[in-house]
Amino acid sequence: MTTVRVSTAAELLDALRVADDIEVDGALSGMPMIVLRPGVSLRGGALRFGAKGVRLTADNRLEDITILVPDHEVAIGNDTSVSDLGHLILRNVRTRGQVLLLADGAVRAGRAEVDGLVIASADVRGRTRRQHGFGVDAMQGAFTLWNRQPDPAVRITASLTGISAGSPESPIRGSGVFVGGHGDWAGHTDGGVVDADVLRTGPVVTDGGIQPGTPDLISAGVYVVSGAEVESVVNDGPVTTLGANDMALDNWGVVGSWTARAPVESRGPSGIGVVNFGTLRRLDLQAPLTTYGDGARGFNVYDGSIMSARFTSITTHGDGAVGVQVSRDLPRLEIADSVTTFGSGGTSLVRGQQTQLRAAAISIQPGGRIGLLAVGGSLATRGDQVVTLHVEGSLGALTVRHAITASGVASDAVHLRGQIAGLDNVAVAAAHGQAIVQDAPPS
Repeated sequence: MTTVRVSTAAELLDALRVADDIEVDGALSGMPMIVLRPGVSLRGGALRFGAKGVRLTADNRLEDITILVPDHEVAIGNDTSVSDLGHLILRNVRTRGQVLLLADGAVRAGRAEVDGLVIASADVRGRTRRQHGFGVDAMQGAFTLWNRQPDPAVRITASLTGISAGSPESPIRGSGVFVGGHGDWAGHTDGGVVDADVLRTGPVVTDGGIQPGTPDLISAGVYVVSGAEVESVVNDGPVTTLGANDMALDNWGVVGSWTARAPVESRGPSGIGVVNFGTLRRLDLQAPLTTYGDGARGFNVYDGSIMSARFTSITTHGDGAVGVQVSRDLPRLEIADSVTTFGSGGTSLVRGQQTQLRAAAISIQPGGRIGLLAVGGSLATRGDQVVTLHVEGSLGALTVRHAITASGVASDAVHLRGQIAGLDNVAVAAAHGQAIVQDAPPS
């Protein structure tokens, strides 16, 4: 295969008609959107577009290249009139603008491989096509791989590593990384699937720009959506969300293991550090999880299933910002250090409704269950009129190395129904309330 080197926009447009391997020398601008014929590779240099950027067809490769478009445009997309995408490969690619890979239209097969992708900025708030589920619409991501085919026989495979999106100076407007398949209105898979062996991310910073108090729209830093089956999700870099209704890590799909090796942080109101509505075998956060906004909870299990979850620490600062809230069965929850909340009562987005919550450290809702709760540090609340450990469902066994404490006015340390094995071995104290309230009324 002969490589054609180009150094002007005119040379690039000529090469696209005849060459299969094109190397760009320098920075080019002034082109319309370009389409890579099947089998064509494009590498090197930088391409600047006034509207859309590069459209892939089948068996294309982009490598060591920068593609710049206005933030609201698609920097890299694909032709949905082909039946098979073949292998689409992005390696060491940098963009401004969205990377959008769709199985839609005629597309019924294909594989996406990403090894090094930095999306410096993108604004996807204007995208009208959104996945819906659990009472909300979910914004697309700066990187979006989405199988929209209603036929469950359509499976797109993927291996996705080294994806970074946004920065503190230029957060992504919308979600950061979005991988999903076809879902029904309830948010459950009912069609085509994305099957990925790995999704590995670097730093991700987002601000969905959602109006505070909006009940039916969310975004996320890293989002595994309905119809995505991912064996391993790894966050090598920090994930930070800045806006209202911005989830940091959100799973609606099927995930084998999810590991965060860097801090997870949510700064806007009604955000959540980690939320699970899908199927997740093992969750492991190896760095602190912190939220700052009112109603910004730490960890939620509202639907789906999860076998085990481990956190280094969870700290929430806002009113209505629960540390851990569980409404389903969670066999094992381990906190290596502590869960601490600083807020009192407030409003938070729950299943598409703004709901009044109190900032408990651990809240087990009616119908929820934690088999074993193991805490290496303490459970503590600092706000007024809250409960540190509130068990309306069930808690099989408990170990807390230090103590369960409530420091605020009219705040209690433990509310429970029935018995909790191990509670007798834990120091429990409430500075201005009751230490333990048995058979407490519902919150």
